[in-house]
Amino acid sequence: MIEGRITRISGPIIYAEGLGACGLYDVVDVGDARLIGEIIRLNKDCATIQVYEDDTGLKIGEKVVCNQRPLSLRLGPGLVGTIYDGIQRPLKAMYEDAGSFLLPGQRTEPLDSQKKWHFEPSVSVGDLIGCGCVVGSVQETESILHKIMVPSTIKGNSIKSVVPAGEYTIDDVVATTNLDENIYLSQYWPVRKPRPYAEKLTVSEPLITGQRVIDVFFPLSKGGTAAIPGGFGTGKTMTQHAIAKWCDADLIVYIGCGERGNEMTDVLTEFPSLIDPRTGRSLMERTILIANTSNMPVAAREVSLYSGITLAEYYRDMGYAVAIMADSTSRWAEALRELSGRMEEMPAEEGFPAYLPTRLAEFYERAGRVTTLCNKEGSVSVIGAVSPPGGDFSEPVTQHTKRFIRCFWALDRELANARHYPAIGWIDSYSEYADEVREWWDKLDTRWAQIRQDALDLLKREQRLQQIVRLIGPDALPDTERLILVVSEMIKNGFLQQNAFDDIDVFSVPEKQIMILQLIIQYYKRAYSIIKQGAPLMKVTNLPVREEIVRIKTSIANDNLTQISAVESHLEEQISSLEKIYRRADVL
Repeated sequence: MIEGRITRISGPIIYAEGLGACGLYDVVDVGDARLIGEIIRLNKDCATIQVYEDDTGLKIGEKVVCNQRPLSLRLGPGLVGTIYDGIQRPLKAMYEDAGSFLLPGQRTEPLDSQKKWHFEPSVSVGDLIGCGCVVGSVQETESILHKIMVPSTIKGNSIKSVVPAGEYTIDDVVATTNLDENIYLSQYWPVRKPRPYAEKLTVSEPLITGQRVIDVFFPLSKGGTAAIPGGFGTGKTMTQHAIAKWCDADLIVYIGCGERGNEMTDVLTEFPSLIDPRTGRSLMERTILIANTSNMPVAAREVSLYSGITLAEYYRDMGYAVAIMADSTSRWAEALRELSGRMEEMPAEEGFPAYLPTRLAEFYERAGRVTTLCNKEGSVSVIGAVSPPGGDFSEPVTQHTKRFIRCFWALDRELANARHYPAIGWIDSYSEYADEVREWWDKLDTRWAQIRQDALDLLKREQRLQQIVRLIGPDALPDTERLILVVSEMIKNGFLQQNAFDDIDVFSVPEKQIMILQLIIQYYKRAYSIIKQGAPLMKVTNLPVREEIVRIKTSIANDNLTQISAVESHLEEQISSLEKIYRRADVL
């Protein structure tokens, strides 16, 4: 055990001497209250420590004890359904121990060491093993089968003994290797070290969110990275909540990093009551929450993203598709800026440390679709919210984030003020995954790529026409161009806008998304043809089927898509009757 003494205190940054034998990023107990800290800089005998708790009352001269191990998470059955702070302290258990406010140095085991889990072995004596191999499984929740994997610290290559199926705690040994190494029901992993995998794969399957503007216009692949930038009140958190509730990931890790406490309260009260549409059970049975709100210590906010991505990689290694919601990376970057300032480092643009891009890259690069060490396919998808001050997308966090992500969902203030949800702007947003997920969509409907492009082209043309309309009014435009304005409104109101409080519209299956957009594009092409034959725009816009198409999103349920064929028949009948009138007029 290595002991030192505090020589200087600067907010959450502590300077201590006598720790020259410690390692960088070793965990330390600071002061008489044994506050949790981490060594972030070493200079001969002196160490710079960031403290993950409120250090009010700490005094110079108090001792610092090094644990000689890096900050690590305990990984095992019991993680799912739990809410942790940034350093994996279970907040519910701590509340039961000490009440509403955390006590200095308060410690609670991250996993319940008394609870027994039913372990089913999947190996026998003599079987060859390696890092990441599965030795058995535990049914953690109804939705998640927890696989017990060989830790990376194990050097043996075969099983010497394995326990029979039965009830065991996380501290029990379930197998031993030929080198007499013990394999427990749980293991530790350093948060700053990426977990290994066999091979990184190209992304090919979209993460289906049920949000039409995302799935069709700006798709995110499983194993991809996305950012949701937007000013205050534009709906970043609500969009992430919707994705967390409805996306087809096997497991959700939701990180509340520096956000307001009431937002995390909404998550805590709402998620347990939500029903997973795939399993019919509580959504918390496939969710892990990390809450590090704005009034919690800033240093723990900095490490909360690493804690979340480590938990996600752990379940990825079991073969699951995991989605991470990081809300928000701007608050995380602000924590870096404050800690950097306390350490008197030279600031870069807007006061952020010069290593901000590196830290962002380290986080987003841990996403991906991989072949795991146990020869299964798993993925980690990262969706990070960005909160640029004043909605300025040119600020450093947004700009550096764009370098490392491939899907950009830019929230638009005007759309948010108009109560258009999700407020994802179709002009500034983009996705580089469209070509990679096209094969998946083509298997579902070969029209996806074409109608997606047709719709985006119409919206871009509408934006240019709106500039003319503001100057001279819509009546100066020819009917073919006024038709673009009408159809664009149909796309916005009937396709892009979704009602999160409508039982039908809150989630849209991919088949329904394609059918709605295809009908709108079909309406535009047929209407354009009739107008070219001489029909006035009013005749086309007054067709009853136009309102029918716009109302499909709320009137036809996901499990009753055959009704959309009836709307298509009405479109054909009404358009054909107009065509006959104006074709006959041409003949006469």
